[in-house]
Amino acid sequence: MSITVHLPTMLAKLASNQQTLEARGATVGDALSDVIARFPALEPRLRDGDGNPYPFVTFYLNDEDIRFQGGFNAPVRDGDEVIVVPTVAGG
Repeated sequence: MSITVHLPTMLAKLASNQQTLEARGATVGDALSDVIARFPALEPRLRDGDGNPYPFVTFYLNDEDIRFQGGFNAPVRDGDEVIVVPTVAGG
């Protein structure tokens, strides 16, 4: 099944400057693994060494925070969208 992963500009630089990527998988985690397989530089920005989402990166599945849908185990359907939103600090 095909879903769309949207990356912010700062992460798109690690994916050949693509902000929108097509991915396959049965869960959000599977879809991200598919993207990471093609763009390995994204991995340390999207998940920790144990494969879990970083607390400072929010993932939305169709505008709903995945933390309330099972995290990376949240199931996806054909046509779903995952939006990656990293926290940006500054001052």
